[in-house]
Parts: sequence; structure tokens; C-alpha cells
Amino acid sequence: MGIRQQQAATTEAELKAAAIRVFARVGYLNAKIAEITAEAGRATGSFYKHFASKEKLLEALLADLLAEGDAGVGLAGHSTDFRDREAIRWHVAMYWNFHREHGTIMTALRQAAIVDAGFAQRSQEMLEPDVHHIADHLDGLDLPGDRLVMASLFTTTIAAFAENMLGRIPDDEAIETLTSFLHAGLGGPAPAQRGLKPAKTTARVRS
Repeated sequence: MGIRQQQAATTEAELKAAAIRVFARVGYLNAKIAEITAEAGRATGSFYKHFASKEKLLEALLADLLAEGDAGVGLAGHSTDFRDREAIRWHVAMYWNFHREHGTIMTALRQAAIVDAGFAQRSQEMLEPDVHHIADHLDGLDLPGDRLVMASLFTTTIAAFAENMLGRIPDDEAIETLTSFLHAGLGGPAPAQRGLKPAKTTARVRS
């Protein structure tokens, strides 16, 4: 990589990092491009050398997250057999920790999708391979519905639970509760059948 390419890559990374800080501070919808460039210590015009719009920057952040998730497939403990409760738990823990680490971006994605149908469609298309990846783990299960529908339910259940409960209950409790719920829903035995007591929640759920 040449010097100019290195400089461009550095500027792009700084703009992305600055955007995350601004999103965390004022929210995606209220964030202005001028605020992002000021946070990065760059001229406003430099933004458009890397991103056509704030939405395109957010898409780039999503692409980075998906690449990070793909890298996690090679980590120790990964199993594709969702007949095994521990395989489900491994994935639940990965998703939960992912939402914890990248909560600002996940919130920004939800906000952008609400006000921009085009962005919602594009982000859904970007996330589709992840749903297919989970669907490939469902072979051999007596599923209550279509495999892709169940895979989508798997990912959206974790996302919705994380949005509501992150920081309100201990991580281990959240992961165990989600694992038991999803394992039973995907055709595994209920906790009572395994001799386990249902997890007790330590937080009041918002209505």
C-alpha cells in the first residue's frame, strides 16, 4: 500500500471512529457531518472523499461489523450443530457480547432504518448472509417453521433482548436465559426435562 492509500485508510478509520463517538453523544439522527469531521479533526470536505453520505458511512460501519463477525467463526468452541445446547450457547454469547461492544452502531442502524426505507432494505440485504449462516446450523432439528424464518427469529430475538436488557441483568443470566429459550424453540428439550430450573430474572422488564 502506497503512502496516499495509507493516509486515505487512516482518515477513513478516523472518520468512522469519530462518527461512533458522535452517534453515542447525540444519536445518529441528530448527528451532522460537520460534527463528525470536527470530532475527527478533519475538514468537512474530507468526508466526501470517503463517504457519499452519513448513511453510506453507517453502511461501511455495518460492513466492518459483519467482517468482524465472520472472523469469529474460526474461534475455538464454534460448532454448527444446534442439536447441541452448548453450540447454541456459544452463538448466543457471541451475539450478546457483539451487541454489548457495538451498541452505539446497532442503535444507529435501527434509527436509520426507521426513517429511511432504502437504508432499511440495504442493511437487511447486507445482513442476509448472516441469517443464512445460522440457517445452516439448523440441519437435523425438528423445526416449528421454515429454516430461514427460524434463523431470522434466532438473530432478531437476541437483538431485541439485548436492546431491552443489556446492562439491566448480568451477562451470564441473559445468555443462559436466551440459550434455554432458543434451544427449546428450535426443538430442544425444555429446561425441566433436563433437570434444570428456569433462570430467575433480577430486573423488571419494561412494558
